[in-house]
Amino acid sequence: MRRPGWPSRFWVAFAVAIVKPISWLLVKKDWRRADLLPKTGGIIMVTNHLSWLDPILVAHFLYNNGRWPVILAKSGLFSVPVLGHMVRSLQAIPVYRGSADAARSLEESRRRLAAGACVMFYPEGTCTRDPEFWPMEGKTGAARLALETGAPVVPVAHWGAQKILPYGSKRPRLLPRKTFHVLPGPPVDLSKYDGQPPHADVLREATADIMAAITAQLAEIRGEKPPETPFKRPSDN
Repeated sequence: MRRPGWPSRFWVAFAVAIVKPISWLLVKKDWRRADLLPKTGGIIMVTNHLSWLDPILVAHFLYNNGRWPVILAKSGLFSVPVLGHMVRSLQAIPVYRGSADAARSLEESRRRLAAGACVMFYPEGTCTRDPEFWPMEGKTGAARLALETGAPVVPVAHWGAQKILPYGSKRPRLLPRKTFHVLPGPPVDLSKYDGQPPHADVLREATADIMAAITAQLAEIRGEKPPETPFKRPSDN
């Protein structure tokens, strides 16, 4: 029987055959507190975005701890021959940006959560532009989904992917091997928003709480103090 949110056995084996060798060859691992990652039930997993490589490395962490990441991916990928079929078969959800169809990705996410999936959000919407690689302001999709469904929001911070493949670069820096750090945190407490309609101000405040939780986990990994005010996300992303 297929587990909630997981692809068929063929596509699981296909993804593992690609991701595991890449992950083990490219990086050393500092994976901590995996016990904070719920093993069953629908969860909204939120994480920071540093590199085009980190979805693969975070996915390996999740898979290794019994969760399949249902990733929200740009809708354009789904129309690419062959790649589109692969992305769809791996249970990714298309994100429609700047169109009347934008709500479709949240509706599909709701359906997956109800079925017990681990839906993986990058609330920043793109790789951070903060000069020191701290998380930027977030978009409100994950907060809206959490307030509407009651699903727990689990922050997972990571560090190191940007040293292997910096944002915008197509040439990885493989040597010396870098360490990929991952640190989950407890679910974000959004109880103060219970019963409040998801108006813009509520969503912005809940999103700020979510981003603060990710940032706190990243500060622990880095052993550094984050900025008091998050970097403002570029208006075109």
